[in-house]
Amino acid sequence: MAANFAYLNTRDLEFIIQEWLPSEKVFDYDQFKDYYSKDDVKAFLAPILKMAKEVVEPTNEDGDSNPVKLVDGKVILPKSFGPLFHQLQSEGWGTSNIDKSEEAMIMPHVLSGAVNELLCAANPVFYPYILLTSGAADLIQSFADEDLKQVFLPNMMDGTWAGTMCLTEPSAGSDVGDILSKAYPTDDPRIFKIKGQKIFITGGDNDFTDNIIHLYLARVEGAKPGTSGISLFIVPKFWVNEDGSFSDNDVITTGVEHKLGQHGSCTAALAFGDNGNCRGYLLGKNPLANDGRGEGMAQMFQMMNLARMETGHMAHCCIANAFYNARDYAKDRVQGRPFTNPRGDRVSIINHEDIRRTLIMGKAHMEATRAMLMKALFNFDIREHDPDPDEKAKAQTYVEIVTPLCKAYPSDEGWWLCGEAIQAYGGYGFCEEYPAAQIARDMKIYSIWEGTNFIQSLDLVGRKMGMAKGAAFAAFIQEMKDFCTVNKDTAGLEKEFLNLGKALEAYDKILAALVAWKGSNPALIPVYSRRVLTATSQLHAGHLLLDQALICLKKMAELGSDHYDYKFYKGKVEATRWYLRNVVPNVWCMADIITDADTSALDIDLESFDY
Repeated sequence: MAANFAYLNTRDLEFIIQEWLPSEKVFDYDQFKDYYSKDDVKAFLAPILKMAKEVVEPTNEDGDSNPVKLVDGKVILPKSFGPLFHQLQSEGWGTSNIDKSEEAMIMPHVLSGAVNELLCAANPVFYPYILLTSGAADLIQSFADEDLKQVFLPNMMDGTWAGTMCLTEPSAGSDVGDILSKAYPTDDPRIFKIKGQKIFITGGDNDFTDNIIHLYLARVEGAKPGTSGISLFIVPKFWVNEDGSFSDNDVITTGVEHKLGQHGSCTAALAFGDNGNCRGYLLGKNPLANDGRGEGMAQMFQMMNLARMETGHMAHCCIANAFYNARDYAKDRVQGRPFTNPRGDRVSIINHEDIRRTLIMGKAHMEATRAMLMKALFNFDIREHDPDPDEKAKAQTYVEIVTPLCKAYPSDEGWWLCGEAIQAYGGYGFCEEYPAAQIARDMKIYSIWEGTNFIQSLDLVGRKMGMAKGAAFAAFIQEMKDFCTVNKDTAGLEKEFLNLGKALEAYDKILAALVAWKGSNPALIPVYSRRVLTATSQLHAGHLLLDQALICLKKMAELGSDHYDYKFYKGKVEATRWYLRNVVPNVWCMADIITDADTSALDIDLESFDY
């Protein structure tokens, strides 16, 4: 079987929630204290691990072998996807977990993040059907009138209906302000006629829910041009009448994309209102009564920011599962003799030095991206549930800063890291009978989804570095500097802290160059912004891994080398060493490149690309 969920345990997720993050703070919130406990994390995750292997993983093979088809205007999805969607929804692992009512029994983000990692790693192609339905329902919870919530939310929460976000058009991708979709008033001030086309809509159609609720961006006729005039609409595939029955809403699937990977994901092209009969409910103010300004982009960004975090999380899942599979193969594959004993017996390839380097590289990056994502989710919980407004604000600032890092860094690094996992297999890695090939194909889209990683980098160097006139980002960097100063003499980690300190000094040069370019040559900012994001992520990840390593060193000293958990902690320390010595040095290398300010990308004539 090519698809394989290769997680052996949940030990690192347990460590993050129970030992590293102060998660008792979250579990003590009124929303969670009667249902969850920090001490129960292992017992809570154990059946999820089992379900991921036994229930979700088989659908991954089905999704890759039976790609989405469009036949006579109807999509046909892998047969296993519908039953899995309804099972996860009915058992509480889906959309109901975003219920914002006070009495709802939902998981904290830091726990649901662990659950989602396991389920997503078992089938990353399927999981967006859940995530997008949840995101669409979240927007309706936040911005719809109470009667519309009653129409749409119950059926979305239990998985009877699905949901999507509809932004991209044939003439406008990342430049959303140029969309051509139009909305025209009707006799009902909340209902507008919708006309337009959307493409690349993930989950845009399916054959396993009764209805699909599209959250649709369009411009009301007469509203301002650009992003400021865009509004958001609830546009169901089938119109829901007052008695609950359906009528046609003039939403047609015109095509499905044939992709490098993600074969079981319905990426659809949709036509709305070709026959003049498509209707949608406006969310928020009518722009014609609001100086032509719509509220759609601000509303949609609530969903997009969460989707960006989830995209990074899916990329992380692929990194982890690729290397777990490579590890298992390397244990079993016997080939070659030791470099240091060429006349000795043949050994499994995990004993060869380059394979060990490859696997620790994967482990280090996997633990780095997991730490970034889980700390962000921990702050999601604080900003939503903490009674202290200052704590909420601090957590919100942290989430804002790290969102582009959490989306872009795992999805940028994941592409080549999956290539390295393939390399560990040798020639078999290039064969579709082994899982690494599919994981790599499925992985690539994440650097493109939810705003390309270039867009994430502009968000970082523009808006995020400029928050509170630069004070918020300065505090983010200062926290790393303070951490380094306090812990730099830690026995056993002296070199690692020395490297973090050197990287922090170099990073100041990167920030100074960005400031200088604003006045002297602003075109250099987009030339280097993606590399600035990578360096920022590596700095941040190095800090988080060292913070974990401090705990691990103490536990190793307490437990002794004979304890069953000793190798877990030692493995994390060694992965931290690898990251701080092999990845974080890129920060000062990048500082040298950036301060050199090479302009060749700007100076080359466009015609020169023809040769």
